[in-house]
Amino acid sequence: MIEKQSAGIKYFAVLTGLLRDRPVFLEEISQGVRLPSKIISLLVCSSLFLAIYGGIIGAYHSWMQALSSAVKLPALYLITLLICLPALYFSNIIFGSRRSFAQHMVLVLTAVSITSVLLFSFAPITLFFLLTTNNYQFLIILNVIIFSATGFIGISSLYNATNVVLEQDDEGKQTRQKILQFWLFLYAFVGSQLGWTLRPFFGTPNSIFQLFREREGNFYLSVIQAIGYMLGFRS
Repeated sequence: MIEKQSAGIKYFAVLTGLLRDRPVFLEEISQGVRLPSKIISLLVCSSLFLAIYGGIIGAYHSWMQALSSAVKLPALYLITLLICLPALYFSNIIFGSRRSFAQHMVLVLTAVSITSVLLFSFAPITLFFLLTTNNYQFLIILNVIIFSATGFIGISSLYNATNVVLEQDDEGKQTRQKILQFWLFLYAFVGSQLGWTLRPFFGTPNSIFQLFREREGNFYLSVIQAIGYMLGFRS
């Protein structure tokens, strides 16, 4: 029991180091210090925070949806990472980067971890609106805003962190910066579409529980329709 508690404290100590002393954390990534430990710790902490937020939004529908969303939300971020990370790594390698795959993975996990912490911090606000309103479209738009804001901050932190860690590789530096900018757009695009594929996370009111829905439309069209319903343009 004590060993499990000390392991948990160790995981959160790594996350706390990222949040409180980012320059030192990034320097350790640059030097390859304890990369496996950092990967495991950030994976555990981010998955836990994302699972909590997923469980809260899923509870709007039922306990089954809460359990499903608690699994699917961490899966959304981690699968997106696995899909997009090879493109970033090999593109950087081709244009002169000497950083390892583990260093790239830790960098991307810093963005996921920061996003997960921000989502966890918004959890009380989301829970408040879940308890005080039955407007499904409003809750969807609210969470689109929350996910967009937290995702933007996470991606911005990744951009800054990647520039710090990779700037020591002078060869092809400008090209890699352009690749990173394109990759961040790709990461956001893949993540939003994957989220649409893994839906529902809330669950439509008065509907039976569904683990997944049929693939139809896309994420962006759904957001436009939700705004229309909320503003009364459609009934």
